[in-house]
Amino acid sequence: MKKLFFIMMVLISSLILSGCGASGEEDVIKNLSKKINNASSYHITGTFELINNEENYTYDINVDYKAEENFRVSLVNKTNNHEQIILRNADGVYVLTPSLNKSFKFQSDWPYNNSQTYILQTVVKDIENDSEKDVKKTDNGYIITTSVNYSNKQDLIRQNIYLDKDGNITKIEVINSENQPKIIMNFSSIDFNANINDDNFSIDKNVLNNTEIDTPVSSIDGVVFPMYVPTDTYLTSQDVVSIDGGERAILTFNGEKPFTVIQETISGNNSLSMNVDGEPQMIMDTVGVLSDSYVSWISGGIEYYVISEDLTQEELLSVANSISVMPVSK
Repeated sequence: MKKLFFIMMVLISSLILSGCGASGEEDVIKNLSKKINNASSYHITGTFELINNEENYTYDINVDYKAEENFRVSLVNKTNNHEQIILRNADGVYVLTPSLNKSFKFQSDWPYNNSQTYILQTVVKDIENDSEKDVKKTDNGYIITTSVNYSNKQDLIRQNIYLDKDGNITKIEVINSENQPKIIMNFSSIDFNANINDDNFSIDKNVLNNTEIDTPVSSIDGVVFPMYVPTDTYLTSQDVVSIDGGERAILTFNGEKPFTVIQETISGNNSLSMNVDGEPQMIMDTVGVLSDSYVSWISGGIEYYVISEDLTQEELLSVANSISVMPVSK
């Protein structure tokens, strides 16, 4: 009888402890969701790292959010110190390059249309939408593992969200199918009591009043080529032509999946504001534009395009991200 009583007490204790653990993990998610969903503003500082084949691109990142729909993400490339800004305000979504006095306006649902490691609302959305999420307690806090939604990067399948003992996010890693981290967001600080001025989300404040304008590039030092080309598709022509105030290189690929790569110098206009049909997209060392039939970006004073009616968006990005940063020929 005593033995039976002892066994029953052990089982009851185990159930109680197990229940407390599950409850604790649920509370961590509940508290995190409540904190972010109820936030009227926040300011984030940290570093953002993209790992693309053999290349790593690291940025200092600052994020401002102010209810209801104002977002500002500043990405400063740690290699060349160039800044780009992704901005959402009442008028739309923009990608700004202050040093070139350029702005591109999108009709877009950004940041809600894909996972974004640096936008807390989308992180919570990923957690809440994943019925099979995993929560593990660690010596330093918790790790929440969820699926992700990167519609144009199907190889990215999950993320690990690291929390400290107080339930604050400290790091997010996005993992591919080979269990390799491809995106790493390290949070230095998250301030939920940030007093953010409305001017932070204005185009005038972020671009038009910028005084440090880069000198336009007038020539192409060397033509660059994609390292990824779809099967049964080949380079058939290569031309460099003069344009107003600069040069344009055109690479034509024909075959099973034809496409064109254009590389051209940026004109010396005082400012440029364009409406574009597409979505903001991280490409190589910069923020570019992805649409159904082309991808474009600016790097080192040169504007690049990959254009095709036959490539999927994922293939467009594969070509773009494989373009060599070193010129091959003139």
